[in-house]
Amino acid sequence: MRRASTRVARDSIVAVEIRPAQAADALGVATVHVRSWQAAYKGLLPDLYLDQLDVERRRAGWARNIDEADWPRTGTLVATEASGNVVGFAHVGPARDDDVDPLVVGELAAIYALPDVWGSGVGRRLMAAAVNVLRDAAFVDAILWVLEGNDRAQRFYEIGGWQLDGAAKDVVIADMPLAEVRYRLVL
Repeated sequence: MRRASTRVARDSIVAVEIRPAQAADALGVATVHVRSWQAAYKGLLPDLYLDQLDVERRRAGWARNIDEADWPRTGTLVATEASGNVVGFAHVGPARDDDVDPLVVGELAAIYALPDVWGSGVGRRLMAAAVNVLRDAAFVDAILWVLEGNDRAQRFYEIGGWQLDGAAKDVVIADMPLAEVRYRLVL
């Protein structure tokens, strides 16, 4: 007997609402953050580190981020199913890099979706909404950082029109030296 899959069919469009996050969304955002890291960074980060990621610890940080939103320039968007469950989120704000002007360059600081909705259109809709928020906040360019070797994410950004801009930086995650590359999008 074949087991039924809970995974969404590739390229099917999941019905979601995208809206600014509210305090009650912090647990859902933290859950998406942890679950997506555990799937997306498998093979890039140690399994032990990924297995120990803690939703409750992330919840506190996301509760603070949501509470400190300064719309229209800084905030978190959530994608929710009809049931109200958070299945994805994006966080935007002024760019944090020293080599860009945060008055005119925005940053997509985070965009994640539950692995069960990857390929369903949720990420594309979240990306479009985040770009619109940045554009509406009068940024002229946007940047984002991605771990080098995260091929799935890099393809996603490139399909969305983002282009490598030549900037790179070293980061340490789980005591591992890693490299990130920067993408840019003209708004």
